[in-house]
Amino acid sequence: MKVRVTEDRFSVDEALSYVSCREAGAYVVFLGRVREHSRGKTVKKLVYEVYEEMALNEMEKIRKEALEKFGIIDMLIWHRVGELPVGEDTILVIAVSPHREKAFEACMWAVDEVKHRVPVWKREVTDEGVFWIEGERAIPDR
Repeated sequence: MKVRVTEDRFSVDEALSYVSCREAGAYVVFLGRVREHSRGKTVKKLVYEVYEEMALNEMEKIRKEALEKFGIIDMLIWHRVGELPVGEDTILVIAVSPHREKAFEACMWAVDEVKHRVPVWKREVTDEGVFWIEGERAIPDR
């Protein structure tokens, strides 16, 4: 399963099993987590909502674009949904390539593309209230 939206915790070992191959010399893993502070506020948790069918389709498009654009061997993109406390994993991207340079480039590109294109919405629950996060903007939840 190379693209996934799940409420379950990630297993990096499981994820690697989906993209491991003998031709690969580089596996670049990006694992995003809920951090304790954001925009000067103390974060209690993040709440992710998703349009799952559309999200999976867009994640697969991003995966395929990365394979073509960077000439990598494979890519995996997983995203969490639901309520995630500080320290929980939120997103996992693995780029697989014969060499590290393309794997790093593809991984960074894919993370940015997921944040811009995939219909996943994030609410940040902080000590100062609840905010919808849109890019770098925090919009108070009314």
